[in-house]
This record gives sequence, structure tokens and C-alpha cells, in this order.
Amino acid sequence: MLAQSTFSSPVGQINLTADGENIIEITMTKTPGPNHGSAKVLKDAQKQLTEYFKGKRKEFTFNFEARGTKFQQSVWNEISRIPFGKVLSYADIAREIGKPQASRAVGGAVGSNPVPLAIGCHRVLGASGKITGYSGGEGLPTKRWLLSLEGIETKD
Repeated sequence: MLAQSTFSSPVGQINLTADGENIIEITMTKTPGPNHGSAKVLKDAQKQLTEYFKGKRKEFTFNFEARGTKFQQSVWNEISRIPFGKVLSYADIAREIGKPQASRAVGGAVGSNPVPLAIGCHRVLGASGKITGYSGGEGLPTKRWLLSLEGIETKD
């Protein structure tokens, strides 16, 4: 059974969905999502995300599961290795997963990340270091804010 909770953050409403022990979806929206059911992981995630937004946390320990294709999983696993305050390009990720010609496909996988923030897809930039698309919150302004929080300056 799914449990959901929502809370306010500097980038809008954070809506969390849990399936038992794992967060399976994080969305950033203008309006609050539903609150129903209960799961310890919802409280853990909210606490840790709030600490992150306050600059007091650099990595997350709550349980999450990103469901997707094998290719998406490989991209998300690589993104998960990018530490707080660092960035990679789509091309870097394509090379790291052994598919150097797949930068655009990597971009598609990045955009379909079901658990942004937990898997820091905001840390992926264009090849020239320019900030590119972001599907969370208000898009590029949200990505810029998250990168700034982590001390990353971007080329616009």
C-alpha cells in the first residue's frame, strides 16, 4: 500500500510517495500533494531533505528505489555517485556507463528520474558546463537554486 506526504521547501512543495520501506517517488510542485498512510521512511526522508535544504546535510540515508529500465538504472546509479558540490556532463555519464555515443539517451534517463534529490540529477550539466533542462519544480530556476545550495556556479 502506498503512503504519501507533502511538505514545504525552498523549491516548492515536496511530495513523497513510499511503497513500504522505500521512497519510490519525489516530486517538486507548486501545490501540496496528498497526505495519507504512514511509513517511517516518509518521516526520515522529510527530515533529511529539510536538513539538506538548510545546508546541514550532504547525503541521504533514507531508503529509496528508482524503478526503470536497465539503461535508466545504469544512468541513475552513475548519477548517485556524484557527490554533493560536484557535477558531471551527460557525455561524462555516457562514457562512464560504457555508452559514449548515448548522451541524448542519458538526458532522457536523467529527465525520468523518479526520485530527484535522492538521485541528484540536478548535478548533471551540458558538455560546456551550461545548465540544461530540469523536470523538478519550476525547471531551470529550481536546478540553479539546488546547484547554488551546493556551491556550484553555472554558465548560463
